[in-house]
Amino acid sequence: MLKVTFPHIGNSYIPFRTLLMELGVEPVIPPPITQRTISLGTQIAPEFACFPLKINLGNYIETMEKGAEMILMAGGVGPCRFGYYGEVQREILQDAGYEIDFLVLEAPKTHPRELWEKIKRIFPCHQPHDLIRALRKAWIKADLLDQFDRLANHVRARELKRGQVSQLQARFYHQLDQAVLLDEIQRVARQFMEELKDVPTRKDEQPLRVRLVGEIYMVLEPNVNFHIERVLGEMGVDVERTIYFTDWVKDTLLKSIYDPNWRAQMLAVARPYLKNFVGGHGLETVAHTVEAGVNRYDGVIQLAPFTCMPEIVAMQALPAVSQDLDIPYLTLIIDEHAAEAGIMTRLEAFIDLLSYQRNSRGGGKTREVVSGY
Repeated sequence: MLKVTFPHIGNSYIPFRTLLMELGVEPVIPPPITQRTISLGTQIAPEFACFPLKINLGNYIETMEKGAEMILMAGGVGPCRFGYYGEVQREILQDAGYEIDFLVLEAPKTHPRELWEKIKRIFPCHQPHDLIRALRKAWIKADLLDQFDRLANHVRARELKRGQVSQLQARFYHQLDQAVLLDEIQRVARQFMEELKDVPTRKDEQPLRVRLVGEIYMVLEPNVNFHIERVLGEMGVDVERTIYFTDWVKDTLLKSIYDPNWRAQMLAVARPYLKNFVGGHGLETVAHTVEAGVNRYDGVIQLAPFTCMPEIVAMQALPAVSQDLDIPYLTLIIDEHAAEAGIMTRLEAFIDLLSYQRNSRGGGKTREVVSGY
């Protein structure tokens, strides 16, 4: 059976494992990202390549050590360099002496016939009913993961016992990953959603509300962003992540097919500060920051990989947004040299600032910031 791998990004390995198994190939799951992963990728990548590209290369090397024979990678078009990650990574691995096949899947609207031919050639279970079954199961898992994470961020900021939500989240990931039948998948989801809702919480507090914006990989991958959602939540901050895997699929792969102007509303929101689509999630970063200011969030945190052009462009607009709408923001630029201590110090200082501003305005009682991370 063909062994297929893919880049590690957040909890997406759970639906991807299901998808590949249903299509008749053996998934090789990348190990959780560690310093070794980063080191392996950095050694063979160009110095100023995007940080996610370097980590992807480390993922591939570690999965090749586990027997992976093919890499499944998304493609794309537009100003962001992600569009040619697949081809660049193929050449880098080849130059470094690694021989492995790549399957780069472009969005269906670009070359649908070519996409279909690739699917038929690679996957034993490729009949329409096979594809529908596989996509349905994978999508249900992905959607349940996003639903759980949204609620977890809300509850974590209010939990009485620090760490309870994070422990529950880890157990949910494991059991959902193991579930095979649709009934079993739904049962696991119901059980853990009920447990999450039953977590004892503080009722008399109004946690700080912070929006998390930025480049999709940095936002979704906790082992790269230093588990920022968990850390902030356990500080007593209600984190609203603006990027979820299912939203990205619906927008990039589906909505863009039947609605060429699907970005119109976002462009309208960002237009005073950014007038064009700049690739990646640069437009979304500005638009979501504007929305946060209008809706009186306490602050915004932007996550960006070093050298990311779309986020650098967005970064230039944020000072004006912050001044006009009185919304504090913090930009964290992360690469292989970023250290946990430095990131945590900046986060604690930022949350201290937000708490001081909230209390100065009489915005309600907030939970004391927990230090020591």
